[in-house]
Amino acid sequence: MRMEKDALGEVGVPDEAYYGAQTQRAIENFDVGDECLPRDLLLSLARVKQAAAGVNAELGLLDARLADAISKAADEVISGVIGRAAFPLRIWQSGSGTQSNMNMNEVLANRANELLGGARGQKTPVHPNDHVNKGQSTNDIFPTAMHVATGIVLTERLFPALQKLEGILDEKVTAFADIVKIGRTHLQDATPLTCGQEFSGYAAQVRQARVSLDQVLPEIYRLAVGGTAVGTGINTHPAFGAKVAAVLADRTGLPFVQQENLFAGLAAHDAIVRLSGLLRSLAGALFKIANDIRWLGSGPRSGLGELQLPANEPGSSIMPGKVNPTQCEMLTMICCRVFGNDAAIAFAGSQGQFELNVYKPLLAHAILQSMNLLADGIGSFVDKCLKGLTVNEEQVRAHVDRSLMLVTALNPHIGYDKAAALALQAWREGKTLREVALTSGLLTEDQFDAWVRPVAMTIPKGSGA
Repeated sequence: MRMEKDALGEVGVPDEAYYGAQTQRAIENFDVGDECLPRDLLLSLARVKQAAAGVNAELGLLDARLADAISKAADEVISGVIGRAAFPLRIWQSGSGTQSNMNMNEVLANRANELLGGARGQKTPVHPNDHVNKGQSTNDIFPTAMHVATGIVLTERLFPALQKLEGILDEKVTAFADIVKIGRTHLQDATPLTCGQEFSGYAAQVRQARVSLDQVLPEIYRLAVGGTAVGTGINTHPAFGAKVAAVLADRTGLPFVQQENLFAGLAAHDAIVRLSGLLRSLAGALFKIANDIRWLGSGPRSGLGELQLPANEPGSSIMPGKVNPTQCEMLTMICCRVFGNDAAIAFAGSQGQFELNVYKPLLAHAILQSMNLLADGIGSFVDKCLKGLTVNEEQVRAHVDRSLMLVTALNPHIGYDKAAALALQAWREGKTLREVALTSGLLTEDQFDAWVRPVAMTIPKGSGA
């Protein structure tokens, strides 16, 4: 152990640790749960510190040699040379994220000092507060890192996954375009549609969700940097925040800018709350799609059996030969987690008392988990379920042939009441609609065949056609 000092006195820190006294105190004081800060947030926090060091040097506020060492240390965090062990803190800590901000400051300072020929724990020539944290407060830097991480994950992980999902669904729309199936409403038989039409609804849901997510991006690109403690920008250069945002924009390729009102940037996280609500909507769409496919693939002998899902692994430890819709179940569980995260985010986002919201680590963890889970889950669902998904055309035809709701095509010709009577008679007697219709005397065989054509029922036309 090495002994370090902070404002409260001495504390022992493991010799090999890149973190320092304040991180060590946090380890001891917040031994709660096992959820650590998300990796995406840590990497973005390192990016923010790197940008801040460069801007402070540009503004003449930080020696260029020290700024360069801090930047190189940040590169090692971003590249993974300095790994997870340097950042052991849980999300259950100060609501501003102060402990994790100091954790990053200490790690970068200690590594920068090594690069300059010094030793860990000496705080010289690079000091974690005076140099790494120069012109900053946890209150503006932590939410800045939250937005940077969110923007990166949204654009680099979730959007590509959604585009991939749209693409495979569009392929199924084309592949299934000519397969007529029976529709279902209220879990009961309804009029026919094509399998392609059914899948076009799924594709449209995903497309609409992606467009909505795209519309919230400008809010995510606004950063709180420069607000420091309460939004006034005390102890920082007036140009610092805008310049840091510009550097981050240049290095990430995303159009980050300084938020117009920094008081809102510290005290409220409305953009994260709005994004979470849209992720909840996306999860609702995905749940519907995955659950439909799960039900349509049920069987193989005693269910609907209209879709054939890929057999990825044995489905039971006791029933040989059983195959389950595991990808559908995986995705719907992820959706449940997103629903739960949204509830937590909605409440946490409402807790901005006066000049600071103190639920930042929870907000960051929940929003990043939702996006990453959705991105991973969608990718797996596409590759291991949708790509190999086929239609059991024999079963689909059998369901169409047995359906009583084909009687809807007779409404314009014999009227609703007589058509309903035919359907009820067929159901009670266990006969087909065709059988009871031809014995009813209401229509001829040629008329039935001309009027009751499932494929024609998938195309809109007037009631008199």
